[in-house]
Amino acid sequence: MAIAWVFPGQGSQKAGMAAGVLELPGATERFAQASELLGRDLQAICAGSAEGELSDLNDTRNTQPALFVVESLLVDALRAQGREPALVAGHSLGELVALYAAGVFDAGTGLALMQRRSELMAAAGGGAMTAVMGFDHEQLEALVDATEGVVIANDNSSAQVVLSGSPEAVAAVSSQLSCKRAIPLAVSGAFHSPFMAEAANAFAAELEAVPFADARVPVLSNTDPSPATSGAILKQRLCHQMTTGVRWRETMAQFEASGIDTSVEIGPGNVLSGLIKRSCSGITTAQIAGAADLGQ
Repeated sequence: MAIAWVFPGQGSQKAGMAAGVLELPGATERFAQASELLGRDLQAICAGSAEGELSDLNDTRNTQPALFVVESLLVDALRAQGREPALVAGHSLGELVALYAAGVFDAGTGLALMQRRSELMAAAGGGAMTAVMGFDHEQLEALVDATEGVVIANDNSSAQVVLSGSPEAVAAVSSQLSCKRAIPLAVSGAFHSPFMAEAANAFAAELEAVPFADARVPVLSNTDPSPATSGAILKQRLCHQMTTGVRWRETMAQFEASGIDTSVEIGPGNVLSGLIKRSCSGITTAQIAGAADLGQ
């Protein structure tokens, strides 16, 4: 059996998602470490009981560190059981958890990177994102090519992509495109687009000083979903992640090419499992969202 571990990104968070991991070894310490780094109670934010400024779990400055803590604790628990994937991949911020799972850096480094990433992305406001489903690819590509200020940010599957760019450009393409649904996303910026260039440059400067070890297992990056274990290559790919699209459709194709027969989504929700189920008929999916799922 060849297993891929996949890690969801922003949009999978939900209030109470930390409850299922609090009994895991190291959970109290990791939440405390994150809370000290952020200057606010991340566990209370996850529980929905926090008050005051920056208390909303859906604020990207909370979402990203919270998902990292929850997903990394589940990784630790799986490793303690002696489990090892054939390869790993993460969607957007999930790529940092995938790198942690592959042993590229430790939890403290991952938390620090996630905090900086979330702050930079939150500060780069002014853009918009819209998910579109059930569309003609040729028409979409023609509209994007003809419209300045919009790109395909997430190529999630043959039937689902996310547009990113200026509010006007995203709205123009969405309104002209013949599709089943177009859903504006509740985000503060044009993530995974050239609008993130300044934030990406600042993040790349931070990454320069961070040592990346070679990965224990191959990692499929968002910017290049070909398997890689070189720490230098994985760092270079991560540097470009904020401004380039999430190539998840190609990532799923790589699962099939690599002989993966089971994908395990580690973290809250089942968004990635749904995409894999609809796109890869030969791959079985499973989800691990809390300690109760670890006996699967």
